[in-house]
Amino acid sequence: MSKAKEALTYIPFTKEMKKDYTILIPNMLPMHFKMIMSVLKTYGYTCELLETSGPDVVNAGLKYVHNDTCYPAILVIGQFLHAIQSGKYDPNKTALILFQTGGGCRASNYIPLLRKALERAGYGQVPVISISLSGMEKHPGLELTLPVIRGLVYALLYGDLLMTLVNQCRTYEVEKGSAQALANQWVDKLGKELGSGGKIRYSQVKENYRAMLKSFRELKVERFPAVKVGIVGEIFVKYSPLGNNNLEEFLVGEKAEVVVPGLLDFMLYCTYNGVLEYKIRRDQFIASVVNGIATRYISGKKNDIIRIMEEDGFFTPLTRFEDTIKQPEGTIGIGTKMGEGWLLTAEMLELGHSGVKNIVCTQPFGCLPNHICGKGMMKPIKEQHKDINIVAIDYDAGATRVNQENRLKLMLSNARENLEKELAARE
Repeated sequence: MSKAKEALTYIPFTKEMKKDYTILIPNMLPMHFKMIMSVLKTYGYTCELLETSGPDVVNAGLKYVHNDTCYPAILVIGQFLHAIQSGKYDPNKTALILFQTGGGCRASNYIPLLRKALERAGYGQVPVISISLSGMEKHPGLELTLPVIRGLVYALLYGDLLMTLVNQCRTYEVEKGSAQALANQWVDKLGKELGSGGKIRYSQVKENYRAMLKSFRELKVERFPAVKVGIVGEIFVKYSPLGNNNLEEFLVGEKAEVVVPGLLDFMLYCTYNGVLEYKIRRDQFIASVVNGIATRYISGKKNDIIRIMEEDGFFTPLTRFEDTIKQPEGTIGIGTKMGEGWLLTAEMLELGHSGVKNIVCTQPFGCLPNHICGKGMMKPIKEQHKDINIVAIDYDAGATRVNQENRLKLMLSNARENLEKELAARE
């Protein structure tokens, strides 16, 4: 795209737009994003989370995005266009928002791809807001002040804890759907607190952690020896039900316990890479200082959750980021940072060390970072963990759900055999 063309498609989100525009947010992690919306609403933004799915979303993406483009881009852009074309939203009073890392991965091109698709569809007037840790664009109407950032961090902390508690309960719940229903109640409660004008105290946040643990501990469950399956991979297909064909629901339906590393780890990976930029290349000193402060702040808040979970003693705690950083040593260079980079390898090693021996590596077809840092690392990881069972699943518009689930069933079959042998050996 030429600079002249790009200038035509870049429409900043202004302070005037903030008053009467609706901001559409693509769905990746419903619980996290609903609380993020509550934070934004506190500061005067009108937001709506898109939860549409199905072939119409995919077809809308394929119509305006080349099918060789990264699959998450097809889905996200398709979801946006499907929403605007539905007639539910006024294109002249609607803005779209996307989160970017600003790295070398193709994901950094989602914004210009989306703008190009909007123009082709006849909606070139719709502003696209880029939120990036690297400050790729300026939007005067979206002010990420320290109170806003603090609220967003709280939303991510709550979201990761809730996701962890749901996954550790719902395979064993007596009443189907009770764990998610309880989590939804907490999302509503916490959302109201986060949306109370930014007045929430951190002492109250920690009290909420304890109350959340207590409420999930009181759920009626029947524990049994279940196969544990970790999910790693490209961030969108790793988390989004739209991107991974409801992978978590499928695994729970197969009586497996799902283990998914939290979104905070990816945020820490991004900030920590900013620190490494100076350590490795002696570049971006000021940015490295800022990223160092952010890393210490977020990891410290995450460690508070871990400490409270350890004190509670009922659920398996999250992993400290300080331990995650150590995982790739001797396997992949810590300077590998395209896409999910070294974090993807680290999460597989982290799962293996914690006793989760069955791992699904989700990857969009043709995703080079995933093929190198995920699928490409399977052999050295298996050399370290002889009993680990990793399957790489490709997701794209042409992949069939049946084939994906058949491969997963084969993995689960092997996993159950290994679990039975392990249980027999203990007797």
